[in-house]
Amino acid sequence: MGFFLMVLCQLIVIKVNMASASENVSSNRCKILIIGAGMAGLSAASHLVKNGVTDFKILEAKNRIGGRIVSINTGNHKVELGANWIHGVLGNPMYEIAMANGLIDIVHVPKPHKVVAATEDGKQIPFQVLQEIYEAYVCFLRRCEEYFLCHYQPPTGINSVGEHISLETALYLEGSSNDEERNLRQLIFDCLLKRETCITGCHSMNEIDLLELGSYTELQGGNIVLPSGYSSILEPVSRQIPQGNICKRRVVTTIQWHYAGEYRSADITSPGGDSGIDILANGDPGNDSDDSDRTVTGEQPRRPSEASSRGGSSEKEFQSAVSEDEKNSCLNLNQCEESCGEMLNVNSENKGINTSEGCEGSSASFCQRHQNGSSGSSKSKSVELVPNVEVICEDGSRYYADYVICTFPLGVLKEKASSLFSPSLPQYKLDSINRLLFGTVDKILLEYDRPFLNPDISEVMLLWEADVEAATGDLSETWYRKIYSFSKVSETLLLGWISGQEAEYMETLSHDQVADTCTTILRKFLSDPFVPKPKLCICTSWHTQPYTRGSYTAMAVGASQLDIENLAQPLYSSPQQKKPVLLFAGEHTHSSFYSTVHGAYLTGRSAAQLLLGSDSPQERVLECEGTSDLSSWIQGISLD
Repeated sequence: MGFFLMVLCQLIVIKVNMASASENVSSNRCKILIIGAGMAGLSAASHLVKNGVTDFKILEAKNRIGGRIVSINTGNHKVELGANWIHGVLGNPMYEIAMANGLIDIVHVPKPHKVVAATEDGKQIPFQVLQEIYEAYVCFLRRCEEYFLCHYQPPTGINSVGEHISLETALYLEGSSNDEERNLRQLIFDCLLKRETCITGCHSMNEIDLLELGSYTELQGGNIVLPSGYSSILEPVSRQIPQGNICKRRVVTTIQWHYAGEYRSADITSPGGDSGIDILANGDPGNDSDDSDRTVTGEQPRRPSEASSRGGSSEKEFQSAVSEDEKNSCLNLNQCEESCGEMLNVNSENKGINTSEGCEGSSASFCQRHQNGSSGSSKSKSVELVPNVEVICEDGSRYYADYVICTFPLGVLKEKASSLFSPSLPQYKLDSINRLLFGTVDKILLEYDRPFLNPDISEVMLLWEADVEAATGDLSETWYRKIYSFSKVSETLLLGWISGQEAEYMETLSHDQVADTCTTILRKFLSDPFVPKPKLCICTSWHTQPYTRGSYTAMAVGASQLDIENLAQPLYSSPQQKKPVLLFAGEHTHSSFYSTVHGAYLTGRSAAQLLLGSDSPQERVLECEGTSDLSSWIQGISLD
């Protein structure tokens, strides 16, 4: 009798454990997983919510949202460590969102931007000379862009932007008869090229492909600064996203995007409830239609431009014929879960995840089985309702979904793409990841107790003598020579920029070391030994950060828009699927707006729209809520 009681108790414990594990699995199962809560991930989530879909989770590695949009408070200043400006007005969704939410002060008139350029011996350059060289430089840069726009062929042996501008500069300076005058103008050109590396996101402009410089589309309207900081735009973008859907401190280590293929014994198409999303995304296995346009596992897309993120809904949808008998046999997911709940095969080990953020962790893997015996069908089918994707996190938690939108920065993909995905990404994607450039651009912020610069001066350009790095090869002695200027954020806050290998080296130094070096630089160029040491020095470290590994995307020599379109191309785990399982978003997946926040926003929205679209392709107009098309509004103004 005692033996039977013991067996009965064990069975009860097993039953309770299975029920608990089933509950954990249910909490970690959703229709869509979004990897990353940067602008692309938030945009995708917001667009899903606006279209009535809330069955998703965002897995964010950090303990905050925003990605490369981040600010900190220092005394009287709110300092932006990442994105700084809204680039352009017309057609920019970030500007429209900012305007709709009162984040832009249209009455505010900024102070005139007065720049002075100084040499290492403290000599200031006449403004007329500075203006002359700047206008020539802009002309050279526009000529570089024309190679992309007009399909010109560059001179033989000239492949990069840096090489072309150096050639133009040499021809321009031939007209200078005085050696000192020629050297001075050369220093200004060198300074402007260093500035360009920070704008472009590279170590040297010799790394940037000449034929692709014009591929970036610059929106009209200039650079807009939000008075409350760029990070203030995160609130309106994420306002409608349920906070319980955002899972922070979830470092993704593996994305198994063929997860269902290991278990599925028969393919069905599930209606997916009332959300309008096809849960399993499987077509009729008996359909012999040729869907050769789809990217299935390792097949390179025939027309990658169709998957480009330039348009809001340019991704191609596909149709797959399903017979009436199969339509009648499709199951509602909720009904199937109720009837199959007892057949879940789970591992109930708890990984101790903090559930205060609305997400529970579990190491469970599961298989849902159901025998379909529809009265409208002449035969029954053995059906497995399993997710298409399993995502494993660093803490051991596992999440399951039918679709996943990946917004990893390009720097992370460069470092971990080969190990993040199972099965591995197609070779053409890996090749494109390697060809594109993801450079480092860092900020140096110096805060002072009192102003010391002339109130009329807003920026000091640093005209370093010929770079000696090539001769010494020792960055410890030359890294600071890459700082091209210090500009005023306020009267007591200066901002310096640095890029490339020098920025990466700076990240290894203490902030005190950087502050001492910058003080020495300012005293030298301003010819003022009494320039104070800053009370606070803040340096960004975008290359060191494990979840960015750099700043933003650039077109390296040999790369092209096709590489960005390859990255944006979604992947299908089965030729029968109507919708992709693995989608990609982020600034590195927009072929015209790469390196920008609005590029990230648009690609996130496009990825969400691709999953929301019906099985039949149809054009949809995407609008920012509470805004109108600013371009149309301006065009409608009467100028009579």
